[in-house]
Amino acid sequence: MKLAQMFVEGGLDAVKAAADGGKLTVYTVARPVDPDHHVGRSCVLVNFDLASPAFDPGSNGASLPNLAANPAIATGTGTPGFARLFQADGTAIADLSAGPGDTDIK
Repeated sequence: MKLAQMFVEGGLDAVKAAADGGKLTVYTVARPVDPDHHVGRSCVLVNFDLASPAFDPGSNGASLPNLAANPAIATGTGTPGFARLFQADGTAIADLSAGPGDTDIK
């Protein structure tokens, strides 16, 4: 996970709280350098709208998202490469690896 600069000092609980009412967008494979950079060449595969609170308390370091709408409808096709977590106002919080194998999101 790569955090946007404004979230680097806050810790995981601050990141989870910042996501309340936000969204998690899964993109194809052209991942930007960090969340402070615009997503340019990647296509959106799906947007997950998050509820408030956005995440259940974690066990063993893992937290499950609370979705505001389920199911989420795919908006594109392709191979997932990364996901970006946003605040409700659209501010990027973090980029996470996505896909099979050793990734942040499976």
